[in-house]
Amino acid sequence: MGRPFGVPVYVAPSWFLVAALITWVFGGQIDRVLPELGAVRYLVSLFFAVAFYASVLVHELAHTVAALRFKLPVRRIQLQFFGGVSEIEKESETPGREFVLAFVGPLLSLVLAGVFYAGLQAVEPGTVPGVLLAGLMISNLIVAAFNLLPGLPLDGGRMLRAVVWKITGKPMSGTIAAAWVGRALAISVLVGLPLLTQSGALGSGAEEISGMDTVTDALLAAILAAIIWTGAGNSLRMARLREHLPELRARALTRRAVPVASDTPLSEALRRANESGARALVVVDAHGDPLSVVREAAIVGVPEHRRPWVAVSSLAQDLTDGMRVSAELAGEELLDVLRATPATEYLVVEDTGEIYGVLSAADVERAFVKAMARPAS
Repeated sequence: MGRPFGVPVYVAPSWFLVAALITWVFGGQIDRVLPELGAVRYLVSLFFAVAFYASVLVHELAHTVAALRFKLPVRRIQLQFFGGVSEIEKESETPGREFVLAFVGPLLSLVLAGVFYAGLQAVEPGTVPGVLLAGLMISNLIVAAFNLLPGLPLDGGRMLRAVVWKITGKPMSGTIAAAWVGRALAISVLVGLPLLTQSGALGSGAEEISGMDTVTDALLAAILAAIIWTGAGNSLRMARLREHLPELRARALTRRAVPVASDTPLSEALRRANESGARALVVVDAHGDPLSVVREAAIVGVPEHRRPWVAVSSLAQDLTDGMRVSAELAGEELLDVLRATPATEYLVVEDTGEIYGVLSAADVERAFVKAMARPAS
C-alpha cells in the first residue's frame, strides 16, 4: 500500500473479509439511526471500515516510528483480520525503550479518539458525519483499551514485560510473566465475553435476537481467545530462541571441508574426505581459491556405482558473495547473513580468507530446534 518512513505496508487477504463484515454490521446500525439512507448506508459503512483501519495503521505507525527512533529495523506493517502488526526485527535493548515502544500505539489510538470526539462536537448528531465520527471515536477507544490489557501479545503485555524486566533485570522473566498473563487473559475472554454480552442481551428482552447474538459473541470470543493464546505462546518461544541465539556460532556449526579440483571424481573426493574426517567438499581452482561448494543433497542422489565417473563440479553450487560467511559470525548477525542469501550450504572462511569449512543450512535448523527445546533460564 506504500512505504511510510521507508517501511512497506501490506494488507492481508483476511482484511477484506473483516471489511465486508464491518460494512454489513455497521450498515445495520446506521439503518437504525438514518433509515432514510436506504442502500447508501452500506457505502457509508464501507467508508467507516476503511477509516477504522486507517486508524489502526496510525496505531502501528506509532510503533514503527518509535522503533526506528531506537534504531530497531522494521520489516513491514501488515493490516489483517484483527487489526495490524508491526514486524520489528530486533528486541529493545532496555526495559524503558520496550515500555515506550509498546505504549505509543495505544496512546495514538487514544489521541485519535480525542480528535474524533472533538470533531463530533462540531457536527449535528444523527447525521452521516455524526455517526461516522462517533463510530470512529468508540472503535479507537476499544482498540486502545484492548491493547492495554496486560498480556502478550498485546501492547499491555509488552508493557508488563518491560516492568518485570526492570524489576528482575531479566528480559526472559518479563516475557514468561507477560505470556502467562496473556494465556490467563485468553481464558478470561473465552469465558467472560459471552457472559457479559449475554447478560446485556437478556436485559433487552428480545429473546430470539439474544439467542443469535449469544452464538455470535461466543464465536467472536473463541477467535479472540485463540489469537491471544497463540500469540502469547509464540512470544514465549521467540524469547526462548533469542535467549539461546548467542550459542549459534558459525565456527561451532561448520563442517570440516576438503578442497578438491573441479575434475576430481566424486568417489575419490569422498575417499579423501573420509580419510581426513571431513564432512564437506569445496571445489577450488589451481591456486587453491574456492570456486563452489558441493551440495550434500546432490551427493546423496548419485548411486555409489556411478560415483567414479561423476566429477564433483557437476554437483557443486557456484559461490556468490552472500555465500561466503565469516567464521566469527554468531547469533542474530549470523542469521541475518543467512537470510540475505538463502542457500543449502555456505562457505565459511577465516578473516584472512582461508577456508574454514562448510556451513549447512540443515545444521543451523537443527541448532534452532535444540535452542527451542531448552528450558528458559
